[in-house]
Amino acid sequence: EEIQRETAYPDGKVEKVLKNGCHLIFFPNGTWKKVGSDGKTVTITFFNGDVKQIMPDQTVIYYYADAKTTHTTYSDGLEVLQFSNGQIEKHYPDGKKEITFPDQTIKNLFTDGQEESIFPDGTIVRVQRDGSKTIEFNNGQRELHTSQFKRREYPDGTVKTVYMNGQQETKYVSGRIRIKDKDGNIIMDTKL
Repeated sequence: EEIQRETAYPDGKVEKVLKNGCHLIFFPNGTWKKVGSDGKTVTITFFNGDVKQIMPDQTVIYYYADAKTTHTTYSDGLEVLQFSNGQIEKHYPDGKKEITFPDQTIKNLFTDGQEESIFPDGTIVRVQRDGSKTIEFNNGQRELHTSQFKRREYPDGTVKTVYMNGQQETKYVSGRIRIKDKDGNIIMDTKL
């Protein structure tokens, strides 16, 4: 582009106004700023390689050169971080966070302390504030982990519970109940 006007300032800054209306400002430390002809689009290229762009809608895109990470802040408050390994984090204005890992696992962190992870195979893990965990497997099985027990529910209605003392209880859909002690010895079995 042709330069319409160039101004050198005593502090070493140089401003160039191009015929298309863009302003280029060069700072002594190597940082430079471009203000688009619309006056709203601004790009600052820092001496360390970082780049900050301000878009007309006030979206701010900041690229951290050393970390190869892009941090985008939208005017509605949503922040999106894109890391060089493919991880993407979304930080919502209400405090919720969504992380997509390189393997496409998605983890949601809710403002009330709950967490939810969705794995590529369809398995979903939900962790409550009290630390209890529910796992939903893609084969229809579910597991519940609490401080007192771990319970697995099978699609056929069978429920197996292992208590913290090692005792196991299996309830079958037929009504049969089998209880084993921590060593696997049958204590009770109501074969019907």
